[in-house]
Amino acid sequence: MPQWVCGPDKYVCTLPRDTQIVAYKELRETEHTRDEALQQMRDWIMKNPRIVNCRLDGRFLLRFLRTKKFSTVQAQEALERYLLLRQAFAPAFRNLDYTDHTMNELISNGYLFPVPKRDHLGRRLVIGIGSAFDPYKYTNADILRIHGITYETLMEDEMNQVHGYVHFADGAGVGLHYLTLFTPKEAVRIVKNGERTVPMRHKEGHGINAPPTLKFAIDFGFSLIPEKYRKRIKVHTCIEDALKYLDPKIMPKEYGGVMPMAEMIALWKQELQAARGILLSHDKMEVCLDMYSAKAREGAVSALKEGFTCKKGSEMMGISGSFRKLEVD
Repeated sequence: MPQWVCGPDKYVCTLPRDTQIVAYKELRETEHTRDEALQQMRDWIMKNPRIVNCRLDGRFLLRFLRTKKFSTVQAQEALERYLLLRQAFAPAFRNLDYTDHTMNELISNGYLFPVPKRDHLGRRLVIGIGSAFDPYKYTNADILRIHGITYETLMEDEMNQVHGYVHFADGAGVGLHYLTLFTPKEAVRIVKNGERTVPMRHKEGHGINAPPTLKFAIDFGFSLIPEKYRKRIKVHTCIEDALKYLDPKIMPKEYGGVMPMAEMIALWKQELQAARGILLSHDKMEVCLDMYSAKAREGAVSALKEGFTCKKGSEMMGISGSFRKLEVD
């Protein structure tokens, strides 16, 4: 028998009553459906010859069940795609350690972090500041890893699994040189996998300071997003307009709120530290790649053909090749 990353547990729901009501109304979650679905998920994982190792605890499996509104078959498919993507696209998913110098620097600079308080609907607000990412200093792999660290940590929180996320992005200082990080083909693949594979409930998106020179790229990005998400995204002319939709009390002081951004980031690092061990343990999760057809592997991992190499010649996890070899169906 394999030594599972996390074995089966006796899941006990600790969500506040109002969150349980949201879970019932929006996700069809009840104690009975939850217990039954968790057992089905565990049985399926342990009998699936393609899955070598995986987490079996309720908090992890509920990520997939909740995003699929307790359709067990869809949750199983999503979980297997997730495991396959993690392994075959390892440089973007493994060693998600926030204490890594580059990752810690990006976090400290405010490139991507959630604010500590929730909005009136219980959602977590994730802030992205484009100017904090220097495309001449950092790599395309760094973008993927910092997003992986952020989202994997957030997904550990069951409140987030139920209530979902709101995103706010500031595009000030972003210019044409940012477009060198990813080709249009790569962008297609990243968006596809983000929408199909990462179990997150994205509720709203708001942006300010959209660079006029990048309008064509922004329009292209919108074209990749499913219509249900496209309707939830608004680009505002100024922060005052954005604050008509976002609660100023939870925003950073630099964007019309109360708490300075540096204090928010310090609190976020405490959350990252608490989740660090479980994120690193995910590197033990494994599928048997030989049991997947080439077509199945390509469908799950964005047709990764030649491995992955960071810009400027650096490599991650000993995988050579080129990230520029990604192709589109």
